[in-house]
Amino acid sequence: MDNLADWKKQQRQQLIAMREAIAAHLHRQWSEAISAFLKQGLAQSPHMTIGIYWPFHGEYDPRPAASYFLQQGATLALPEVIEKNQPLHFREWSPDMPMKTGAYGIPVPDNSPIVRLDAVIIPMVGFDSQGYRLGYGSGYYDRTLATYEYQPLTIGVAFELQRLPDIFPQAHDISMHFVVTEAGIFKTREHRLFPATTLKNSESLSEKQ
Repeated sequence: MDNLADWKKQQRQQLIAMREAIAAHLHRQWSEAISAFLKQGLAQSPHMTIGIYWPFHGEYDPRPAASYFLQQGATLALPEVIEKNQPLHFREWSPDMPMKTGAYGIPVPDNSPIVRLDAVIIPMVGFDSQGYRLGYGSGYYDRTLATYEYQPLTIGVAFELQRLPDIFPQAHDISMHFVVTEAGIFKTREHRLFPATTLKNSESLSEKQ
């Protein structure tokens, strides 16, 4: 596609505006559905280290599901931007932990331990039928995932209205192992999304341990 960068910028603007315009009752309903699918899919979460994120711009809020994982014995972590164009650091997080303001005004744990992830729940501005994610354009997650010898389980989350026919992925783009929306769990296989009932992947680090 000609002018791919301009097209992606336009899609980001439109999708973020659509997400921020979702009626409160629908946002709550769809978010509860996503939380339920995450709990169902990661029912066997004890002893896993799960990366989540602090929501903004109308994103799905993963913290209710994360509280459940914490109760089940999982370790949680939030991303911190350390330096522009560098991988993220994921710092251990719990709801009662001291926080500080990080990049883009997003809260991050205040000097908690840096951890390596078994699974990571990743916000998506958009996604396509192949399981590729349209992010905010900074490439932080791609650079972070590239630092792992064995990929953590990647779970992209979004609302169905953020689904696109194609995001025209480039060589550096990494497809999600799974996509979770209010419509269900979808597994990426052979460059397509298929309905699934669990969030398990034989290629993920959590399955190798």
